Amino acid sequence: MTEAPKDLPTAAAQATEGDEPPLAAAPTKEPMVVITGVNKHFGELHVLRDIDLTVGRGEVVVVLGPSGSGKSTLCRTINRLEPFETGSITIDGKTLPDEGKALAQLRSDVGMVFQSFNLFAHKTILENVTLGPIKVRKKSKAEAEAKARELLERVGVTAQADKYPAQLSGGQQQRVAIARSLAMEPKVMLFDEPTSALDPEMVNEVLEVMTSLAKSGMTMIVVTHEMGFARRAADRVVFMADGEIVEVATPATFFTAPRSNRAKDFLGKILTH
Repeated sequence: MTEAPKDLPTAAAQATEGDEPPLAAAPTKEPMVVITGVNKHFGELHVLRDIDLTVGRGEVVVVLGPSGSGKSTLCRTINRLEPFETGSITIDGKTLPDEGKALAQLRSDVGMVFQSFNLFAHKTILENVTLGPIKVRKKSKAEAEAKARELLERVGVTAQADKYPAQLSGGQQQRVAIARSLAMEPKVMLFDEPTSALDPEMVNEVLEVMTSLAKSGMTMIVVTHEMGFARRAADRVVFMADGEIVEVATPATFFTAPRSNRAKDFLGKILTH
């Protein structure tokens, strides 16, 4: 990745309390997700403050920050699971609609993997993965099942196709959730703390699938506390605090030479435990 030219939008590299303004690493490919001036409140709480961020096609952006910094809210605004008051978000050049069929259609281009797996308990694994392509993409059952089996093999759970979610481990369920999102052939994949609900021994199996997906060229925005994944798979790291993007950098720069005091403090606490 290259260093950003100095005239890149600076809202993605805001500094406060006397911090030196951090340099942002720039996406090197055409924009896929463009977030401009987004603000979001929960009552009196200003959870997203003038967020500007562009994610390039095929880029992997990992969002880090302390609890309550706005990371998950930012992730959820990208497909309007959370509405926002001001600003705009575009996916592949199209502005997010407020509601209706147009929003449903655009959402189908944005896969999302949550902390909880959100699989349909009464449907088999194969049925969970084929439901969206059949209902939304209007694919035939045979075509959807063939693609689903291919994806289940890709994420390492092909032997579980005829089982129900409750019969799978948490790590297996999360890998199915990833396959289910991929079955919709999304343009972007959002991951909101995808390993936080897993037992420690199951975390790596999910991160391995995500790392493989990153290498395949999928555009990914990942909210996580997994520093190893951020170092290994991210093109850029976005650091948030108090609803603002404080720093944007390549992993190498962020983890070895963070420029903002908040990032230094965060890493000091994270990396010493």
